[in-house]
Amino acid sequence: MSNIPADNIIDSMEHLLNIASDSTRLKILYAISGEEKNVGEIVKEIGASQSLISHQLKVLKKAKLVRVRREGRKVFYLLADDHVTSLLKIVEAHVKE
Repeated sequence: MSNIPADNIIDSMEHLLNIASDSTRLKILYAISGEEKNVGEIVKEIGASQSLISHQLKVLKKAKLVRVRREGRKVFYLLADDHVTSLLKIVEAHVKE
């Protein structure tokens, strides 16, 4: 019996890894890995334009890597769950070997 996942799972994995393979998106994920932040805070930390950060956050949210918390008019972004944190740590450890 093969341990290869079903094609639909492989397709979803491919999509997720493609989303995460962008350097700006990776920086955003790291920026919000320790605490939730709003767009302005992420812009300052990464040094990219607000429009670029907002667009990339939308992509990350759609991929379920980031979630949103609203507080009045403010919107805060944070990692979707511990799986995203683990994914970042595993990939970073692998490339540092």
